[in-house]
Amino acid sequence: MLHVILGIFSVAFAVVGTAMFAIGIRHVVRTVRLGQPVTDRQGPFGKRLTNMLVETLGHTRMLKWRWIGVAHWFVMVSFGALFFTIVEAFGEVWNPHYEIPIIGEWAVYGLAMELIAALGALAILGLAVYRQVRGPRRLGRQSRFANSTHWQAYYVEAYIFGIYLCIFLIRGFRVAMDHFPYPVWATPVSHALGAVLPPSEIGLSVVATVKLVLSFLFFAMIGKILTMGIGWHRFTAFFNIYFKRNADGSVALGPAKQMLNKDGKPLDFEEADPDEDPFGVGKVEDFTWKGLLDFTTCTECGRCQSQCPAWNTGKPLSPKKLVMDLRDHAYAKAPYLTAGINEQTPDIHDDVLALLSRPLVGTEEENGVIDPDVLWACTNCGACVEQCPVDIEHVDHILDMRRYQVMIESNFPSEANSLLKNLENKGNPWGMSETKRMDWISEVDFEVPVVEDKLPEGTEYLFWVGCAGALEDRAKKTTKAIAELLHIAGVKFAVLGGMEACTGDPARRLGMEFIFQMLAQQNVETLNEVGVTRIVASCPHCFNTLGNEYPQLGGNYDVVHHSQLLAALVDEGRLTPVQPIEENITYHDPCFLGRHNKVYTPPRDIMAQVPGITTVEMHRHKERGFCCGAGGARMWMEERIGKRINTERVDEALTTNPDTVSTACPFCQVMLGDAINEKKSKGEAKETLEVVDVSQLLLRSVKGEQPATAEEPAV
Repeated sequence: MLHVILGIFSVAFAVVGTAMFAIGIRHVVRTVRLGQPVTDRQGPFGKRLTNMLVETLGHTRMLKWRWIGVAHWFVMVSFGALFFTIVEAFGEVWNPHYEIPIIGEWAVYGLAMELIAALGALAILGLAVYRQVRGPRRLGRQSRFANSTHWQAYYVEAYIFGIYLCIFLIRGFRVAMDHFPYPVWATPVSHALGAVLPPSEIGLSVVATVKLVLSFLFFAMIGKILTMGIGWHRFTAFFNIYFKRNADGSVALGPAKQMLNKDGKPLDFEEADPDEDPFGVGKVEDFTWKGLLDFTTCTECGRCQSQCPAWNTGKPLSPKKLVMDLRDHAYAKAPYLTAGINEQTPDIHDDVLALLSRPLVGTEEENGVIDPDVLWACTNCGACVEQCPVDIEHVDHILDMRRYQVMIESNFPSEANSLLKNLENKGNPWGMSETKRMDWISEVDFEVPVVEDKLPEGTEYLFWVGCAGALEDRAKKTTKAIAELLHIAGVKFAVLGGMEACTGDPARRLGMEFIFQMLAQQNVETLNEVGVTRIVASCPHCFNTLGNEYPQLGGNYDVVHHSQLLAALVDEGRLTPVQPIEENITYHDPCFLGRHNKVYTPPRDIMAQVPGITTVEMHRHKERGFCCGAGGARMWMEERIGKRINTERVDEALTTNPDTVSTACPFCQVMLGDAINEKKSKGEAKETLEVVDVSQLLLRSVKGEQPATAEEPAV
């Protein structure tokens, strides 16, 4: 009789749990479908499917975290593989001697379930202990679990471990009852447990019932708690990875997402209507459906937060919390939107009106979902996107919100006003005359061809100098070094001089797409008219914009970074480092060269070819490199909250006891140089310490020059 009662109860609980899960799925689907259409995520099917399977089954992104990735893999595999034990439990509730058909007595099956359950149990225990050791109670703000919804994580961990425990208890009872078909070698844990358990059919059925209750309670819970990302990612991660921005499997870095009109075509500002065409994101439903799927899929693991330079220096921006806040707001608002209720609906309750009219970006007094200090702290470095195991596109979402704030609300940091005016009126961030772009040419003792109407015959590369490289004194040293190295190597190059304008990167990353398009279209027209096909750029921001973003506007060029070209020239024997440089040097990875474009090796190869150099990597380097603080137009905005990002990076560099800090970006050179100069003034750094580009190191060795003793002041 008890078996019947337990059986009926289990089936009823399973029906209720499944129904609640189905309701949850329906709500998730309806919420995600509230997002705006996106047309570039459907294919090619084969590439996307292959990448999704590789990322999920191979755990390629999770394994960056070594043992944590391995442990999570066992937990993930067990979630699917142990489905068979659910089927067994349904039978065992009614009949303790039940065997699953066909494979139920197969030793290989018994071994597989034993291994998966045992290793899964060890994995979840290890992850639970890790959460305690690395949790916010011990590490505070520095914990990657800070801002996570902890009770949900504890519930999931307890549920998973409970399932494993029930599996072994059921098997142990069957061993004790002498009704277990698998040998000891295949199921040692089950046999060991069976040696201490009494033979009990009722005990087995009760445990089987508990196992089913735990299983379907989980489905009921995530069906009821609709924003439970820690649980939902088990189901949505596959889709989120499949629909990631890049079908080739690469992360959503490099080019900024292009603005599209209401018909899904590139936005033309001469014809665009802000009342009809989306100018960024001003309400949560203005995000694309992929954005809403991103928010739903967040696992709250905190890997984005742990790598974020803003969060690590005391700023309020946590990429994880930003996504969680957007998720919670979306799911709170969705039921009303799907029911057709909006701010204009008559006689709606004040609380509902407050929710529907809540500003997406606003201060605490304005009841904003995202605080402006959060939005504007982002450097666009991409560390969050690089680390996310489920391919959430944080930078794209931040940029969309910035676009609305800048172009519709005219609400952005006051310092950026000068930047935008200078870009619009003078074509560079400093507002200097276009004739100043050629001043550096008079400081070299060889001819630098300047394009007039067409590229000079035989030109191999157009050297894109960039605004910093032409106008900022420290960056001009890099420009002259690159030009001289190209001259020594016999590379025929030319420059645009006064015809060159800012690529528009600072405007675009600030959110002012209109000025970006104005500058970009001007440059594309110039480059196409003079016949440019190959470009070498010294600035990673220019390199990224020219190579990855200008194709959006009809500018298709073969673009290389100067470190790539110089490394190739050294390999070909066209440049030969001869003078030893007996220095300890640590290299700083520029974000837009490294994470955004995966160029890590060439700058290091250059230094490796220079005799005498001893390189010491900083703790955070390559994919996990730490930003200098200049990206996302932050170079032209003050840091008023927390520690300065460039100071944090220099503090890390100083732990390597360097004689020189090298990099391959003029923005990084300026930011790190400023921080080092501040350290020198406080007596916290060597007076001889300087920041130089890898091209300057190479030139010193090629020419046999001694290093300069001091930096020139910035413009």
